[in-house]
Amino acid sequence: MTTQGLDRSILKLAIPALGALAIDPLLTLVDTGFVARLGVPQLAALGVDSAILGFAFFGFNFLAYATTPLVAQALGRGDTAMARRWVGGALLLAVVLGIVATLVIELLVPWIVGVMGATEEVAGPAVAYLRIRVVAAPAVLIVVAGHGAFRGHQDTRTPLIVAAGVNGLNLVLAPIFIFAMGLGVEGAGIATVIAQVVGAVWFLRLIRERRLADRPRGFRESVPTILALGKSGALITLRTGVLLFAFMVAAAAATRIGPESIAAHQVVLQVWLVAAMIADAFAIAGQAMVGAAAGFGDRERVSEVSRRLLAWGLAVGVVMAGLYAIGAPVLKSLVGSAAVAGLVVATIPVVAWMMPVASPLFVADGIFFGLLALGSIVASTATGAMLAIGLILLTPLGQSLDGIWWAIAAMLVARSVVFLFAYRRAVSVVAVRS
Repeated sequence: MTTQGLDRSILKLAIPALGALAIDPLLTLVDTGFVARLGVPQLAALGVDSAILGFAFFGFNFLAYATTPLVAQALGRGDTAMARRWVGGALLLAVVLGIVATLVIELLVPWIVGVMGATEEVAGPAVAYLRIRVVAAPAVLIVVAGHGAFRGHQDTRTPLIVAAGVNGLNLVLAPIFIFAMGLGVEGAGIATVIAQVVGAVWFLRLIRERRLADRPRGFRESVPTILALGKSGALITLRTGVLLFAFMVAAAAATRIGPESIAAHQVVLQVWLVAAMIADAFAIAGQAMVGAAAGFGDRERVSEVSRRLLAWGLAVGVVMAGLYAIGAPVLKSLVGSAAVAGLVVATIPVVAWMMPVASPLFVADGIFFGLLALGSIVASTATGAMLAIGLILLTPLGQSLDGIWWAIAAMLVARSVVFLFAYRRAVSVVAVRS
């Protein structure tokens, strides 16, 4: 395939993937706007519950991140039956884990909200909303698995359509339940649950129509598939947990400096996550394309696709670096506090400098996922996280916001170095197909 043709294939996957990644946070802001009209306690309750749900479900992302390369590699080998078994196993696991999550969280809701430090005024609506939202846990995980299934088939357009439809439905239902029916924050939860259930049914119907999954014939026959998914899931969850811990340490250090510092840290973090989301779209393309090439046993194709993906990652990083450098004064005008704005403007150049490293690194994550080199991903993340934590806690870098972000930059460099050494070994295990 020519470079131009390869670029078209990458963009065909990356652009819809970016749309799907962007829809949820954008429409969540609109949903937050509805709840904000109810009052401060209700908005605070939504914030508490969003943090709880985000933390509770982050470990289940492996249903997408493991399913995508497993399906892609099976299809690359021409083993469509195995691809269907992976999807069927992922859906079964989604239902089981969703039911368990629902039961556990329902039992512990008051305690969990209390641990978050919610006041009595906030705790009431927080508990009510969370009890409703968690009912949809199986549906949420089915949607996650559905994303992985379609990505593995190199189809990111269908997940985008489903995500747009689900969020659009939530956008219509939320004001009806919140205001017209007078259910308040509980109405927001009901609207979201309905939308998520519709999304799960939609995915299941599409998977059935396109024959992407086999129905498990029995528990015994499903065990190997579930164990393989569970093993991959454990490694992915470990990697995510280590990464989150490093950012928790960074946030804690910013908090110790002062309220202006942690406020500025949150602004900078959100700006940084925009670039991460764009790079993640190319990482998703990498999971599918590299996975298919690896399944076929075409090492040359793996290398060709990887090089082009990394080139796109670098281009995204350079463009975002320029935008951040130019846009710093705009951010300053958007931040109300002069002290917070000053810290943001002082720290944004660090983020701009790290972008040409960060963006290709995020794409490299997708490449290693496609190769199912999950051990290398864990090693890369752990090495970088330990370096960043050490720099924040044991050196003067942890005493200023820009220093904290330089420590994060060091983490990204360390992760990249580990990937450089691990890439050849990861590709070498790809079986050459005769």
